[in-house]
Amino acid sequence: MNLPLRNSRIKLPLGQVFWREVGQGPILIFLHGSWNDGSQWLPVIEQLSQNYHCFALDLLGFGESERPNLHYSIQLEVECLFQYLEALHISEVYLVGHSLGGWIAASYALKHFENVSGLVLIAPEGVQVQGKRLGGGWKRWLLGRPPIAYIILQILYPLARLFGRHKPIEQALKWRKQILSSPTAYKLLFKRRRAEIQAELVQDQLEWLNVPTVILQGAKDDPDAIAQAQVYATQIPKAHLQMVELGDNNLPEALPGLLAGHIHDFVNRVEGLKVEG
Repeated sequence: MNLPLRNSRIKLPLGQVFWREVGQGPILIFLHGSWNDGSQWLPVIEQLSQNYHCFALDLLGFGESERPNLHYSIQLEVECLFQYLEALHISEVYLVGHSLGGWIAASYALKHFENVSGLVLIAPEGVQVQGKRLGGGWKRWLLGRPPIAYIILQILYPLARLFGRHKPIEQALKWRKQILSSPTAYKLLFKRRRAEIQAELVQDQLEWLNVPTVILQGAKDDPDAIAQAQVYATQIPKAHLQMVELGDNNLPEALPGLLAGHIHDFVNRVEGLKVEG
């Protein structure tokens, strides 16, 4: 990869934000997932930088952005994004968000729809699936302090491996390591009260989101993730759900060319409608 990236930082009222920037054209703002930073988008941006002005942020508290001692929330990240775009005098954008970034993108568009030309939501979080308990009970148990669940799984792992039943334990331990490697995501998703997280879910507001939207969802992803994507697609009036048959939960890293193609087609279509209008 040989992108002529410009790495920049800016001090905002909420903290210093780092981003990678390249290209010219319609502005695409890329918002990363829960345990990533803006670098997850580099393979996608490489495919798009000839036609678009791409900004890949490290959200506040992630990557090379500052980690101020604040109470992290979705609305805090939305406010920080607003401050960032205001500081750079950017008034019209396409938001591209993966996972947590999709939740932030949708929340931003609900609050500042006049600045958003379109949304690309990739396996977005931020809605509650009917019949599913908010907050992932077993996940909170696995992340608990003291780490009783973690100790139990470590003890059980050798025996489970002996009988060929170790894969679920292996996946759970891997997931725990991932989330704990991202302290801000851990605070956002698992250290807040359920009522506070519930108040930031967007499913009851999506019908008011009058912004062109495409939702990209890996067909091989977790059933709960697919169900969340379907909630977005059903509730947003101008949304289209595109299932990616070969995709799992890491579309930006695993299928960057395919993802870039979908983003290009979507933005090209919306820009064409602007011209016609």
